[in-house]
Amino acid sequence: MGQLPIDAILPELLDRLTGHRNTVLAAAPGAGKTTRVPLAMLEASWLNGQRIVMLEPRRIAARSAARFMAAQLGEQVGDTVGYRVRMDTKVGPRTRIEVITEGVLTRMLQSDPALEGVGIVIFDEFHERHLHSDLGLALCLQSQSLLREDLRLLVMSATIDTGPVSELLGGAPVVMSEGRAFQVETHYTSGPAAGRIEDAVARAAAAALHRHEGDALVFLPGAGEIRRVHGILASMSLGADIRITPLYGNLTPEAQDRAVAESAPGERKIVLATSIAESSITVRGVRIVIDSGLSRVPRFSPRTGMARLETVPVSLASADQRRGRAGREAPGVCYRLWSEQEHRQLRPQSDPELMSTDLAPLALELAAWGIADPQELQWLDIPPAGAYNHALELLKQLGALDNRQSGKLTGHGKAMAELGMHPRLSHMVLKAAELDLGAEACELAALLSDRDLLHGSRSVDIRLRLEALHGGYSSKDADESAVRRIASEAGQWMRAAGIRESESMRSANSCGILLAMAYPDRIAQRRGDGRFLLRNGRGAVIQELQPLSGSPYLAAAELEDSGTDSRIRLAAPITQEELEIYLSAQLDTELEVKWDRASESVRARRRLRIGSIVLKEGPLQDPDPELVMQALLDGIKLHGSPVLPWTKSSRQLQARIELMRHHNPEWPDVSDSHLMDTLPEWLGPYIGGMRNRADLGRLNLFSILESLLTWQERETLEKEVPTHITVPSGSRIPVDYSNPEAPALAVRLQELFGLRQSPRIAGGKLPITIHLLSPAHRPVQVTSDLTSFWEQAYFDVKKDLKGRYPKHYWPDNPLEAAPTNRAKPRS
Repeated sequence: MGQLPIDAILPELLDRLTGHRNTVLAAAPGAGKTTRVPLAMLEASWLNGQRIVMLEPRRIAARSAARFMAAQLGEQVGDTVGYRVRMDTKVGPRTRIEVITEGVLTRMLQSDPALEGVGIVIFDEFHERHLHSDLGLALCLQSQSLLREDLRLLVMSATIDTGPVSELLGGAPVVMSEGRAFQVETHYTSGPAAGRIEDAVARAAAAALHRHEGDALVFLPGAGEIRRVHGILASMSLGADIRITPLYGNLTPEAQDRAVAESAPGERKIVLATSIAESSITVRGVRIVIDSGLSRVPRFSPRTGMARLETVPVSLASADQRRGRAGREAPGVCYRLWSEQEHRQLRPQSDPELMSTDLAPLALELAAWGIADPQELQWLDIPPAGAYNHALELLKQLGALDNRQSGKLTGHGKAMAELGMHPRLSHMVLKAAELDLGAEACELAALLSDRDLLHGSRSVDIRLRLEALHGGYSSKDADESAVRRIASEAGQWMRAAGIRESESMRSANSCGILLAMAYPDRIAQRRGDGRFLLRNGRGAVIQELQPLSGSPYLAAAELEDSGTDSRIRLAAPITQEELEIYLSAQLDTELEVKWDRASESVRARRRLRIGSIVLKEGPLQDPDPELVMQALLDGIKLHGSPVLPWTKSSRQLQARIELMRHHNPEWPDVSDSHLMDTLPEWLGPYIGGMRNRADLGRLNLFSILESLLTWQERETLEKEVPTHITVPSGSRIPVDYSNPEAPALAVRLQELFGLRQSPRIAGGKLPITIHLLSPAHRPVQVTSDLTSFWEQAYFDVKKDLKGRYPKHYWPDNPLEAAPTNRAKPRS
C-alpha cells in the first residue's frame, strides 16, 4: 500500500483511542481516513477481537470503502471486511470491519442497545449531518453511558467544526491530519443571466473538456437536472470517445460503480452527479469539476405538515469538497458557475438535516428506544420543537403512540419500528397485510421510496407506476433498472413483514385505500377545476387537466408545498364508501345546531366528516333541545333586542323597572344590554320548543319581565311608578317612561285647570315632566314646574291658543277654572 497523509498520524490516533473512549479525527480530503483508519485498528488491544462498525452517509461510499479495504487485504468483500446497506449485505462469520449506512446502525442499536461484540463505532464524513448520523451518535452516547463503558466512538470529518463535537463527546481529544490534494486551478464564471442552469452547465462542461485533459465531474442539484444536461450534451456531438454517465442515489449499484470506475483507454467520461459525489468516494480519472453551485434539500414545514424540495446555494464547505474532487489523483481545474463576490457570501456549513426534515422517523425511533423527550439525549443540535411535535401527532394518528400525554409506543408502533421503513409506509404495510393487500402495499412503499418510475409522465396517478412495475402499457416509459430495483426492494419488505405473495390480492383499485392509510392527513375532496380541499383544511391542486382532476376524492402520496395550494404530484382515487369502511375510526359525526341568519331560524344538521372534509350532510331530525335553545339564544344575541316581540306595554314596564332601579340598585336590571347578556337566565325557561323568529313572536315579554319582580316589588311599582295618572279632567293619561330620568305626561292644557303643582312619582322624589298640548294635541309647552307655568307662561300661551281655538274655553284664572276634556266645561 502506498503512503497516504493519514498514515503519519495513525500512531497518535491509536494512542488516543487507547486512553480515551471518544476521539475526533479531523482529516482533510484525500488524507485516506476512510480506508486506512479501520484497518489500523484491527490489532488494537482495546478492541479485543470485537468488530469495527463504520458509518458512511451513502450506499455507494459504503460499498466502495469496503471493496477497497478488502482489496488491500487481498480478500473478497465479506471476509474480514464487509458491508451492510439497504437491499444489499455482504458480511460473513469472519467479518471484523462492517461498513454500514447510517440507518443500519439505528436498526442494530434498536435490536441490541449494548452493541455486544462491537468495540468501536466510527462516524465517517460526519460533517454531512444526516438525520440518522445525529441520531446514531446520540443513541451510542447513551448506550456508552448506561450499558457499555468500554464502547469507543470515533467521529471523523474533513470540514466540521471540531470544538462542539469534542465537547459533545465529553471533551474528547482531537487528532488532525493534513490531506493529500494536488493543485486545483479555480475559475469563477457568472451563472446564467437568463435561461436554465442546465444550458450554462452543459456549455461549461463542453468547453472545459475541449481545453483540459481527463474526465469531468459535473455537480448538479438533482436527477431532473442531470437528465436534462445529459440530453443537451448528447446533442452536442462531443465525440465517440466521450461517455456521459449519471451518478445519484437511486441508481443501481452497477450504474453507480460504472460512474466511479476509471475510464477505459482512449475514452473520456463526463459524470453528472448530485452531492453524492462530494465526499467519501473517488471518481477515478477526474481532472475537471464543473460546479453549478446548487444543491437540493428538503424543507419540512410543521405548519403544513408537508415538505418541499428547495434548490439552494451550496455552503463553503461543500464547495471546497466539490473543488477537491479535481485534485485527488493529479492537478486539476474547477469551474464555479458563480462570482467571487457570491462565493464570499456563501454560508460556512450546510444546515443539519435534523433541523429541516420530517422528524416522524426520528420520533418513532426515540419512542422505540424509550425516550419521550429528545432532550433526554445528547445532541449537537436539539430537534426543533415544532417539527417534533408535529411528528408525534402524526404517529398518534397512525396508532404508533397512545393518545395519553406520555405518548408511549403501542404494539402497532413497535411493529412499525421493526420494519425500518418510514412510519407512514410501515403503518400502511402492516394494515394492508390484515386486508390481504400486503404485496401491493410493499410495492407502493418501494415506489414511494424511490424516484418516480415514470419521471417523464405528467400524470399524477400512482396506479400507472404500479402498472409499469408489472409490465403494463406504461412500462415503455419506465427505466428497466429502476423496475428491477423497486421490485427487489418490494420483495425484501414483503419478507420483512412476513407477507407471502400468494396470500395477497393485488389490485390497482386498492391504491387509494392504501395511500389513505399511509397519508391520512392528505385525503382530499374535489372542489372543482382540478382543485381539492385537504383534510387539514389547506388547498391542493392538480396543475394540468387529467382524469384524476375529476375524482371526487383522492389520497395524495406526494405533495409539494408551493404557496396557497400545494401541488399534487402523486395520488390515487378513493371513494367515499372506502373512506367510511377503512378509515371509520378517523371519521367524526358532527351534530351542528346553530342559528341561521338568513332564514332567522335554528338549523340542525348532521355531518360525517374527516378533518375539514365533509363526507355527508343532512337534516338532524331530533336535535338536543338544549342545543336548540342555545342556538336560539345565539340568534337573539346576534340580531339584538329588536328580534324579540316588544310591545308598547312591555317597553313601558321595562322603563318603569329601570326607573325604580335608578333610585334603588336592589331592583332587577332589565336594560337591553343586561337582558342580552343574561338571556339563558330570564328568557331560557320560556323558549322551549321554539325554532325561529315566528315562534319568538308568541312570547309575552310583559309577563316575562313582570315575573322578574317579587310580589312586594309589583305592589311598589304600581304605587310609586304608575302606568297612568288621572288628571283633573278625569282622564287617565299614560306616563311615558322612555327616559327614566324624566318620565313624561302628554296632556291637553285644558285638562289640567285647577292643578296647582306637577304630579310626582317614586314616593314624591321625581316630578313628572308635563308636555302641554293644544286642543289639537300639538305640543305647546314642556314644564316640570306647573306652578310657575300658571303664574308666568300661561297668559302668553292663552293669547296664542285663544286666537287659534276661539271656540274653546280659555279662563283668566286657570287655577279656579273647571278642567275639561271638551271644548268647554259642561254646565
